[in-house]
Amino acid sequence: MDADFGTRSRHESMLSDGMTVLRDIDHLLSHLKSWMRPKRRLLHPLFWPARGELRYQPLGVVGVISPWNYPVNLALVPLATALAAGNAVYLKPSEHTPRTSAALCDLLRSIYPRNRIEVALGGPEVAAAFAALPFDHLFFTGSTAVGRRVMAAAAPNLTPLTLELGGKSPVLIAPGYPLGRAAARIAAGKFINAGQTCIAPDYALVPQSDVDAFVEAMRAEAQARYPDIALSGDFTRIINAAQYQRLRGALDEAAAAGARIIPLVDVDSELAEGTRLLPPTVVLNAPEDCRLMREEIFGPILPVRGYAQLDQALDYIESHDRPLAFYVFDHDRRRVDAALDRIVAGSVAVNDTVLQFAQTNLPFGGVGPSGMGSYHGEHGFRTFSKETPVLRQARWSGMSLFKPPYRAFADRLIRLLVR
Repeated sequence: MDADFGTRSRHESMLSDGMTVLRDIDHLLSHLKSWMRPKRRLLHPLFWPARGELRYQPLGVVGVISPWNYPVNLALVPLATALAAGNAVYLKPSEHTPRTSAALCDLLRSIYPRNRIEVALGGPEVAAAFAALPFDHLFFTGSTAVGRRVMAAAAPNLTPLTLELGGKSPVLIAPGYPLGRAAARIAAGKFINAGQTCIAPDYALVPQSDVDAFVEAMRAEAQARYPDIALSGDFTRIINAAQYQRLRGALDEAAAAGARIIPLVDVDSELAEGTRLLPPTVVLNAPEDCRLMREEIFGPILPVRGYAQLDQALDYIESHDRPLAFYVFDHDRRRVDAALDRIVAGSVAVNDTVLQFAQTNLPFGGVGPSGMGSYHGEHGFRTFSKETPVLRQARWSGMSLFKPPYRAFADRLIRLLVR
């Protein structure tokens, strides 16, 4: 991963692509026996003494298309979950992390027979052909734009899909919340992997009177974390030149439209360009029609918008696509619950960021443009299983009395059933 990114924080890699994967596998192994067990379901008394149950069956062959930003985690967690549910898995890892993808391929082929797990390496043409295969289930993690193409490719086969997409995940800081604490927790979620995280805070809504103080709190946090960012291995680089230029272009567009661009740490521009180092940056007064406000940023750039009233901020979030994550910072329980009642998001964290992804007992998934379906833990096991309803009839069935020729008893029974 470090070679693919140029520089990728070793500690963050061990946490996000190491610990989380191993912990998910441990969780699957610990709970799989109970998840697999048929579950009793009570039937309506009219059908007693028949019994009901749910049985879990493997779907068959599951396709997994994984992205480049967390190339181990987002490949192996869905793969392990689908495997735990009894399926064979065909994995298509990202071509943008070729060394990691090749290492995954070698690892998996050394462990499993190729009729159990197979790996497809290659670029966009391979990915397009892969998405068009008649899988029993297809799991895709990536951008909303590519997700639409994957869904279209799967449609002719009526392939069931789980789409883990992205979007603009907002942060709402309520009046009175400590700005230093908010900045620390937002910086942790925004700057890990240099913001190349689908649930990274995408923009922040801050009380108008607190905007300048919040920017200074973010600056202090960034400088404390990265005192020598150019030489440190703790700040990940942008994955490739195309993504770096996309982010630089979005900043230039916003600046040309009157936005104020505030780098939070100083970096030599030539060194930054040569190493794809984009420093943590705050943007003020970004116009609504610029790319930073229209598109998912996927980099260490945080637009900050001031608001006058809390309802105004919630109205702004509601007027946009439903996000993959919503972050609210507030110690007032009633205001928090009111915000959660209004905002529909794929996941929520209150007074923190991104940590909801690492919870094996919480489902993870988007809603609308940010995705469909969910996984992690038992929710993932169910995603990759056919939950089959079974009715077990007893030796004697009350329904055997209801048959032609229908007479008075049947009339009385019908009146009872439709009462």
